Amino acid sequence: MVQLNLLDYRDKLRFEKRNGTPHLWDPIRKKWLVSQPEELVRQLTIIYLTDTLHYPIKLIQVEKQLEINQVKHRYDILVYDRDMRPYLLIECKAPQIAVNQHVFDQIARYNYGLSVPYLFVSNGLNHYCCSMNYEEKNYTFLDHVPGPDFS
Repeated sequence: MVQLNLLDYRDKLRFEKRNGTPHLWDPIRKKWLVSQPEELVRQLTIIYLTDTLHYPIKLIQVEKQLEINQVKHRYDILVYDRDMRPYLLIECKAPQIAVNQHVFDQIARYNYGLSVPYLFVSNGLNHYCCSMNYEEKNYTFLDHVPGPDFS
């Protein structure tokens, strides 16, 4: 498990009320979104990626569609390396959703066509990151989220 307190980043979030409804600024999509629990986790994760791990915003995509066996899905966050190869796939859940086998199966399906080196899942409270080994068909859990590999 990754030891991380995403709430440490809450003061960097931008909120605004629109028609009485709290909205949250997404710096990647450059738009205001209704503040929902999963969106809050997603935005706190983005701040962690950019402020602590120093991933450039231009290497991060949020909620993009992908098709797997003629079924359309949306991943939460995909981070690219400097050569624009998929590097880190992230699945965010609301805090009340347990990070369990179902969540890992979901991110594994999304990764099917991407083959990223790293997977990260979080519900804002519990965080897991693993390194993928495609040759040996296994993975290793890490105690951290890897930063950008720009060597």
